[in-house]
Amino acid sequence: MSTMQAATVSCPNCGRTNRVPVAAEGRPKCGHCKQPLPWMVNAGDDDFAEVAERADIPVVVDLWATWCGPCRMVSPELEKVATDLAGRIKLVKVDIDKNPRLSRRFEVQAVPTLLVLHRGETVARQAGAAPAPALRQWVEHSITAREG
Repeated sequence: MSTMQAATVSCPNCGRTNRVPVAAEGRPKCGHCKQPLPWMVNAGDDDFAEVAERADIPVVVDLWATWCGPCRMVSPELEKVATDLAGRIKLVKVDIDKNPRLSRRFEVQAVPTLLVLHRGETVARQAGAAPAPALRQWVEHSITAREG
């Protein structure tokens, strides 16, 4: 199951490489400097509930496709946002061609489709690519609106 898998991420603070589980409680921190780490993982039809819906921090879901040019443009921008908001969000990427059940469930009609989930509930949704500052503002607004 996905709890045994891990992603490797470099700490934006000290540069050390850390293994981050795809699903876990809490928020990942660097084993060396103890600063929050960006949490970026892949999920699919079989492990989405465990990886994304059970997370105890807000989750940004990137529903994308390999053939999609805008998806390839927005991916590094989302990674910047996840790095900037390390400890506050989890970025979960879902390839819609490999995961048709999730594509149908979220009624994906255009890619990329971006969601913000809070405890498994969709609190924000947008389609299309955008630069990192606009994505960050959208994510922060979605999180703040939900908390407020």
